[in-house]
Amino acid sequence: MATVKNNSFSRLRKWLLNDESFYADSNSNEQDVIDGFRMSVFVLIHLGCLGVFFVGISWVAVVIAFMLYLTRMFFITAFFHRFFSHKSYQVSRSMQFIMALAGCTAGQRGPLWWASHHREHHIKSDTSEDPHSPKNGFLNSHTLWFLKKSNFSMKKERIKDLLKYPELATLERIDWAPFILLAVFCFALGYLLEIFYPTLGTSGLQILVWGFFISTVILYHATYTINSLCHKYGRRRFNTNDDSRNNFLLALLTLGEGWHNNHHRYPISTRQGFYWWELDLSYFALWLMSRLGLIYSMRPVPAQVMLESKTGSRP
Repeated sequence: MATVKNNSFSRLRKWLLNDESFYADSNSNEQDVIDGFRMSVFVLIHLGCLGVFFVGISWVAVVIAFMLYLTRMFFITAFFHRFFSHKSYQVSRSMQFIMALAGCTAGQRGPLWWASHHREHHIKSDTSEDPHSPKNGFLNSHTLWFLKKSNFSMKKERIKDLLKYPELATLERIDWAPFILLAVFCFALGYLLEIFYPTLGTSGLQILVWGFFISTVILYHATYTINSLCHKYGRRRFNTNDDSRNNFLLALLTLGEGWHNNHHRYPISTRQGFYWWELDLSYFALWLMSRLGLIYSMRPVPAQVMLESKTGSRP
């Protein structure tokens, strides 16, 4: 019995610390199986939204949920995607860690895992080896891919430039901690508002449900649409070797990520909306950060790529 408990504790510890040996005993036939631990957590986060029937609604809770959606969507698109995955601008080492920490509050694992799988996507986009191409199943591209045992580990060969930072590797092992701290913050904020501003009609549990659970679930599925819907619906300005598309509605939902065909044509551009009418709110926020000296060396879209977008063919 003691041996069973020790083994169970060891497996739980490995899972919590993102230890890649967690699936070392899995055979090749099990690698494509959904990880029960991660699926359980994913389902529980969705079930947490049902708490709205017990805590009700207030304008304060809705505003907080909306603001946490916007800020964390920005952390994903501007930090995890445009910086860690594509290095479309430069930052100091301390700022890099702050960005990594902020991105972890989105509950989409750490920057190393996120960047490694995204780089893999670009290399093998819409092939049978693409981890989340709609060609391999819509539901798989939208959610199931990251719950599979085969995608638990980082693609270390894709992120050699990031692995040299020990602080990022440490954060990666506890990437869930900032996410949990966000939940604690939401409850504490609601609790304090209930005590000091009772006329607002909110509470700790209400802010927890709206600010953490509901905001996170909407954030999740909005992010996932870029993998699933943006490779199926929209317009193709560039003749890329994949099915990426530009989609205005998804660009609004994801603060600029919907200009996906643009992005696949020139991934290292800081700006994904190549023209002024292609609203890219993440880019505008990054531009402001550059003016404040927080980031620098933002990469533009080359003139030859812009020429290609007008002529419809590569010069």
